[in-house]
Amino acid sequence: MFIPAKGRIFNTLLMFTKKQYHAGILFCCLLAVLTIHCSSKQDEQTPSIELVSAQPAPATKASNQANTHRAANDTSSFDIQYLMGRFEPAKHPDFVRIDPALASRSDMYLRKDAYEAFRRMHKAAAADGVKLLIISATRNFNYQKGIWQAKWLGERLVDGQNLAETMPDPSSRALKILEFSSMPGSSRHHWGTDIDLNELQDKFFTTNGEGQKNYAWLRAHAAEYGFCQPYSAGRPHGYHEEKWHWSYLPIALQLTRLAKEQMRDDMIQGFSGAETAKNIGIVQKYVLGINEECL
Repeated sequence: MFIPAKGRIFNTLLMFTKKQYHAGILFCCLLAVLTIHCSSKQDEQTPSIELVSAQPAPATKASNQANTHRAANDTSSFDIQYLMGRFEPAKHPDFVRIDPALASRSDMYLRKDAYEAFRRMHKAAAADGVKLLIISATRNFNYQKGIWQAKWLGERLVDGQNLAETMPDPSSRALKILEFSSMPGSSRHHWGTDIDLNELQDKFFTTNGEGQKNYAWLRAHAAEYGFCQPYSAGRPHGYHEEKWHWSYLPIALQLTRLAKEQMRDDMIQGFSGAETAKNIGIVQKYVLGINEECL
């Protein structure tokens, strides 16, 4: 049978198109089989993964204590000069000025890490109707020396006494001052980790309703933000109890460890009465004489 040229061309193209179609179907089938096979092999080798939120788990007292005790082993960021307050907080890169809204005055500084932890604690306390106000923060060597010298020389009364007149014996005078004030070079306030809150009188936290509420909240929640009360009741040595004094442990633990390893009583010098440090045992009884919960 004779087929015109145009018809032959059409039939040829049709046959070619049918071959491409069948080849395409075959290729897709093979691809599907390979995909299923590879997927099943991967499922055999790869454990299933449960999708979880990227948000960090909420901090708890136990987790904060575990983190702070792990941090205590690293003292490489600090030296004795830092430990003893021989620096200017306003010029130190790790320090920041405290927002006057959170403090009793505008010229106080704190380590950035301790400050951020306090800000979180302050916000949580406020939500529970508790007001926390910083009334003292970082005090370097020179600042602490000013406090000590004023009490030592009688320029500032202690329990209504001019100690320069009533306590001529150097050790007795030093011990009286040490009831609530540190020798320069030995204070935790040098570290930028410690703060005094609300009041400096024990009776505020024991007899005043607001103070009682504040202290109860701190005892219940401060550890959740890394804070601890270093000068608690019942210690055999050291300062009197200070319900107002709270320490940021993630850093303070490192510095406590450094003091234990390297600090000596004869390093305490440069002010009136410094010669009594060794007889009194300043490092062991005062620097390290703290609440066991803060160790």
